[in-house]
Amino acid sequence: WGAAARATRRRVTDDAAQTFEPHREYLLGVAYRMLGSIAEAEDAVQDAFLRWQSVERTTVQDPRAYLRRVVARLGLDRLKSARARRERYVGPWLPEPLIEDPASVEMADDVSVALLMTLERLSPLERAAFLLHDVFDMDYSAIAEVLERSEPACRQLAARARTHVRSERSRFTPSREAETRLVQGFTAAMYSGDVDGLAKLLADDAVFYSDGGGKRTAALKPIYGRDRIVRFVIGVSKKRAPISTASIRPVRINGLPGFVVRDPDGIETIAIETSGDQIVAIYAIRNPEKLRHLS
Repeated sequence: WGAAARATRRRVTDDAAQTFEPHREYLLGVAYRMLGSIAEAEDAVQDAFLRWQSVERTTVQDPRAYLRRVVARLGLDRLKSARARRERYVGPWLPEPLIEDPASVEMADDVSVALLMTLERLSPLERAAFLLHDVFDMDYSAIAEVLERSEPACRQLAARARTHVRSERSRFTPSREAETRLVQGFTAAMYSGDVDGLAKLLADDAVFYSDGGGKRTAALKPIYGRDRIVRFVIGVSKKRAPISTASIRPVRINGLPGFVVRDPDGIETIAIETSGDQIVAIYAIRNPEKLRHLS
């Protein structure tokens, strides 16, 4: 009996995996946009798979839609607990970096660092309603089921979120050539200590975010303004290992140009947001817990 039972469980697991795996990447995208964390997204998707194993799958007409609802519900539950943790977070919170090769197809702009940071300021319900409707095209009746709210309430949640998002999104799309020139200039100026060169690259109202999570040295608040950023970056560059000891790999991070830096001090990512011929925002992630997938 034991062997027969084990064989049956294996068949159930194999069947569940075959019908689940084609949707895994899509579901990871849903969970990541909700949570801003690759590790938490993977956990949510794995929990969805465990639930999928116990479902009578022949009764599910649209597996992707069904699984999307499951992941959205799991993501919402995690988002509520994550919100409390992030209120205690040391310094600015940035989403875990999604890395792609510079030559690859550009990521969707709904995983941009700026958008994910904007979503972080919404309530969990607003964030979920906006993403499920505006990004993943879920109708309001299905959203109401996930959020356990009425359809009119879900419409209001999405509308409030949409207002915040529109006010934050950039209307300017820089060229790849301009981005590359600015990133290369920033890297050279940062490691050489070229104060004037760095200042010329930054907009007057540029902002620098540094996420160390209390695990590594980082600015505890966003740094606003060209002069303050120059002083901070040059000060940090004098303390870090020489550029000859560092590995600097150009990448795109959440759709933005940037690089992964590996040196004796550890690993970090730096993403650069540009507008025209100037840098308007810098996003540096140094928290090792957010960089595990890169090591």
